[in-house]
Amino acid sequence: MEKNASKKYEIDMCNGPLLGKILIFYVPLMLSGILQLMFNAADIVVVGRFAGNDALAAVGSTSSLTNLIVNLFIGLSVGANVLVARFYGAGQKGELKEMVQTAVATSVVCGTILVLVGFFVSRPALGWMGTPENVIGHSVLYMRIYFVGMPFMMAYNFGSAVLRAVGDTRRPLYYLLIAGVVNVVLNLIFVIVFSMGVAGVAIATVVSQAISAALVLRCLVCTDSVYRLELAGMRIAPDKLAKMFQIGMPAGLQGALFSISNVLIQSSVNSFGSTAMAGNTAAANLESFVYTGMNAFHQAAISFSGQNYGAQKFRRVGKVALICQVAVVVVGLAMGNVFYLLGGHLLKLYSTDPEVIRYGILRMLYICVPYFLCGMMDVMVGILRGMGYAIMPMLVSLTGACLLRVVWIYTVFQQYRSLECLYLSYPISWGLTFLVHLACFGVVYHKLLRSRGQHSKA
Repeated sequence: MEKNASKKYEIDMCNGPLLGKILIFYVPLMLSGILQLMFNAADIVVVGRFAGNDALAAVGSTSSLTNLIVNLFIGLSVGANVLVARFYGAGQKGELKEMVQTAVATSVVCGTILVLVGFFVSRPALGWMGTPENVIGHSVLYMRIYFVGMPFMMAYNFGSAVLRAVGDTRRPLYYLLIAGVVNVVLNLIFVIVFSMGVAGVAIATVVSQAISAALVLRCLVCTDSVYRLELAGMRIAPDKLAKMFQIGMPAGLQGALFSISNVLIQSSVNSFGSTAMAGNTAAANLESFVYTGMNAFHQAAISFSGQNYGAQKFRRVGKVALICQVAVVVVGLAMGNVFYLLGGHLLKLYSTDPEVIRYGILRMLYICVPYFLCGMMDVMVGILRGMGYAIMPMLVSLTGACLLRVVWIYTVFQQYRSLECLYLSYPISWGLTFLVHLACFGVVYHKLLRSRGQHSKA
């Protein structure tokens, strides 16, 4: 019974039309991402409306630093996703079982490390970023409590990576829906009733993360499908860990180094004062919803290309790339422009201060409107990773996006110190990096078809 129940959540990515299956995969994943963002959005809205601008700036000022620390470990879940998809597509059940156990065990180790890192690094790092004195105390408190939930966040991300690899994006959505409701309710209780400020929203987030992690792990333990997790014999297989690091660590390193450029940008925003910081925080949170709408196609690109690569159906990888690119442009243009046009109304959810809203709209003009370029860049990265290429997209992304932003901050921005100049570095870096990724994919794809003789295989 359970096996059949699990099968209905899986997607056959290696046979039949692709568009419908990609959309079936995409919609629950996109909604899951939005629910995850609502955890943070609920934090920001509640703290901004009931605890003031300083508290709002405090929560927002931690995001780039938190991403810097967490992304390195989250990248490993990308390796787990690719390998589970590959073993599943190739029908290698023994390899798949070892990979699932290794992924979950690794998430526990990574989460424990992150608790310690977050506690000891938060204050010196936030000080180095130039966080204002009226904000830094709240920021450190929020970040330290938030990092207590890292084992839960890692368990959820690695567990859901396994489910995504077999096409199951619906059950993670259901689990996040439950956790999201709990998060919102606890936010309101802790901040409004008990006046706990940033500590209250951080605790609410940790509790909700624990719930989502417990549900996704229960799913893996209780299923009778080939990706079942057996806790009694759970161990880290050295060869699987090595492969996961080989694919996932470049992705994590890329995410971490990308975050360094964002930390530098956040530091530059900090120099304009707490009001600009608050507006930047609110706008960045709204932009995250647009990014999530596009990033689900990046995740689809990884899983679909990974399974078809494992099944040696290489021409379908090219079809996956084309479909995901067209779809991400449509979604990025639509969502980015709608959010910008409604920006004035949406930003009022976070703050009623006219200056905060003005700063927020300024950021959205330069980032929301051309955001589709970021989506195109990410889809190409996803395709290359699904095919097993980890180093190439990392080097291209770090050079074209991360390094370019750092150079921009220390050259162009120093000459024209304005938020407009600062934000302009984003669309320029996205566009250039996408073009290089596209060229790399073209070379790799045609070389693969020639070497494997797969011109006629569909």
